[in-house]
Amino acid sequence: MKKAILATKVGMTQIFDENGMLIPVTVLLAGPCVVTQVKTVENDGYDAVQVGFADIREKLVNKPVKGQFDKAGVPVKKYLREFRFENASDYKVKDEIKADIFEAGDKVDATAITKGKGFQGAIKRLGQHRGPMKHGSKFHRHQGSNGPATTPGRVLPGKGMPGHMGSVQRTIENLEIVRVDVDNNLLLVKGSVPGPKNSLITIKETVKVSK
Repeated sequence: MKKAILATKVGMTQIFDENGMLIPVTVLLAGPCVVTQVKTVENDGYDAVQVGFADIREKLVNKPVKGQFDKAGVPVKKYLREFRFENASDYKVKDEIKADIFEAGDKVDATAITKGKGFQGAIKRLGQHRGPMKHGSKFHRHQGSNGPATTPGRVLPGKGMPGHMGSVQRTIENLEIVRVDVDNNLLLVKGSVPGPKNSLITIKETVKVSK
């Protein structure tokens, strides 16, 4: 991996390309990310670049974390992440990674925590069918049969049940960058990206190039 950046989700909109085709895009505020530490095989056992993203007040971090930023000589950031760049040795502390590392047409993978839906029934969570809605059916949005009765007398593993929905890490691969606004550090990515507005999104060059 040679290119990656942290971003926050601004929202979705739509643009027109040069042929007049409408394209739905997700707007991401990408960077700038500042390098806070460069890890090496000699000191840490592996090569990586640690970056910070999004300014916050110093009182919102504890002393050990603040010490990391003080050692690097950079302002306190909200997020700290590592990227295992192939060219990690090319970076230095205080270097900035901006949206201009990408260009239109690049394929990327977007990773984020999906929207939390709370506790949901099997119909919404798993797409199961409901029962008749007439008054006498007494079976409307209930889950239905859970499995055999006397034999084996238990619910088999893997049965879809009501439960917690959302708030899990998901990655969407092979998203195309449609436009890069270098002045405002914005990336316009074709299609949807996981996560609610203002959530942290990790953008990396794709690992599986679609044919």
